Amino acid sequence: MTDWLPTTKKEVELRGWDELDVILFSGDAYVDHPSFGAAVIGRILEAEGLRIAIVPQPNWRDDLRDFKKLGRPRLFFGISAGCMDSMVNKYTANKRLRSEDAYTPDARPDMRPEYPSIVYTQILKNIYPDVPVVLGGIEASLRRVSHYDYWQDELRKSILVDSGADLLIYGMGEKPILELVERMKDLTNASPDTRFFTVADIKELFTIPQIAYTCKTSDFASQEGDIRLASHTECLKDKKKQAANFRYVEEESNKYAASRITQETDKLTVVVNPPYPPMSEQELDRSYELPYTRLPHPKYKGKRIPAYDMIKFSVNIHRGCFGGCAFCTISAHQGKFIISRSKPSILREVKAVMDLPDFKGYLSDLGGPSANMYRMKGRDESVCMKCKRPSCIHPKVCPNLNTDHRPLLDVYHAVDALPGIKKSFIGSGVRYDLLLHRSKDEATNRSAEEYTRELIVNHVSGRLKVAPEHTSDPTLYVMRKPSFQQFEEFKRIFDRINSEEGLRQQLIPYFISSHPGCTEEDMAELAVITKRLDFHLEQIQDFTPTPMTVATEAWYTGYHPYTLEPIFSAKTQREKLAQRHFFFWYKPEERKNIINELRRIGRQDLIDKLYGKR
Repeated sequence: MTDWLPTTKKEVELRGWDELDVILFSGDAYVDHPSFGAAVIGRILEAEGLRIAIVPQPNWRDDLRDFKKLGRPRLFFGISAGCMDSMVNKYTANKRLRSEDAYTPDARPDMRPEYPSIVYTQILKNIYPDVPVVLGGIEASLRRVSHYDYWQDELRKSILVDSGADLLIYGMGEKPILELVERMKDLTNASPDTRFFTVADIKELFTIPQIAYTCKTSDFASQEGDIRLASHTECLKDKKKQAANFRYVEEESNKYAASRITQETDKLTVVVNPPYPPMSEQELDRSYELPYTRLPHPKYKGKRIPAYDMIKFSVNIHRGCFGGCAFCTISAHQGKFIISRSKPSILREVKAVMDLPDFKGYLSDLGGPSANMYRMKGRDESVCMKCKRPSCIHPKVCPNLNTDHRPLLDVYHAVDALPGIKKSFIGSGVRYDLLLHRSKDEATNRSAEEYTRELIVNHVSGRLKVAPEHTSDPTLYVMRKPSFQQFEEFKRIFDRINSEEGLRQQLIPYFISSHPGCTEEDMAELAVITKRLDFHLEQIQDFTPTPMTVATEAWYTGYHPYTLEPIFSAKTQREKLAQRHFFFWYKPEERKNIINELRRIGRQDLIDKLYGKR
């Protein structure tokens, strides 16, 4: 049991500890794996010599014994809602309760509350009012200032205000959490009478980068260079101000040298310090090479955790994504700058996966947020340091971006050469616009062609998933996605290579309906185009507004955050259904509805293209 971080009083005692330095609460089950945030933070702190415990999925409904069983920590309580925003985890785009929770044993859907960051904090604050509570994870990260909440259908305050937590670490938390504990240790060691860090000392931590905190507005001192967002009250009265706020938040999140952001809420001021510079390769390697067991805690023996099953034979080779898709939260949380692991570190982790008892020789994924961005960055990094573009590839690929696929090919070849590896699949999404991009460097262009063939011939498990998202160029522009013509070009290449190699593989495209800027006519055109390409769509979704994305702010406010021009979004159930059913033009039961809708909008020509002239 001592191979895992302790989760109970008995496990703490097995280590010979009589107190803990930090206690982490997580909305997910405890899987000791680098893909699970609570495990990463726990292992990072353990490596600093701290005594750490994790309380996964505490019961918030009973006498709260899970919150009391380990006593008070010497430094702080850490809280993460889990690997997903809890509301995305619990509800569908139609606001229906999901029947399964992939991060819970046996997929039980009732093991976490709505907004665990708030619920867990308020419970701990009632029991231990003087112990600092530090929020982290994606739920807290993307709700650090005023944000639209689709499930409540309201503009909510910073989660710091709603929860009463003392600090919030946003983004990937390794660097800020290390400075946090160093500062706490220094302050507690400064006096022989001080064993515990308390809320009274929290102001001493307010200069740490990549944290957010609140203070009384009457006590707040502004600094030169601060960006003051419109207050929460102003945003409630004027949606255009909320849209304008978002542009500042996104741009400052994606800069090397960012400004401090402040926002007044009630009688408090929320302060968001600038982020750390991106981690180094060595720092990222160290995070991935901590002594994870790579297994769920033994308390779950005999139970299945679906999210773990998906990733247990996969290896993450980099962080970050410079795609900047309007509906995606990856760059908002991980940042747009790619941080890549070294090849030796990747190979060591592959060997650790190979040692797992049920490994059969097949890696399910060798990827990242976008599979083929490994080692890609600006040729002249001084240019990147001045840049605030949220995307390096929209509306066009930045001429400073190095799109060389050779380092990634080198990793693939090294992994596939390992004895015991039968096949390494690429399960992460591939950016085909990077593969089609023509650089001024011919060697880079040849590497993209070589990578494309390597991917299709050796790393597809029968179906390659890509995400064109739509067929309408105006909608794609709002999405920050490339023209659909690029998807059609990639499909031709995919089909040609399959034919040449005697392979029968499928290309599976992902599409979204009801995205801001998308109309019924756009969806009708999508139906016609996908019919021409002989696709019966499977991987589709209705746009779900999630906190801290361009698309969500446009959907809620009715204004595009970068232009402040009005933008249409399908919002009512009728409008959304009218768009969604075009995905299913091939189903007999949808034919009548689609024909009626096309007649209503005066597009007889599209009826003819879908169903033939009568």
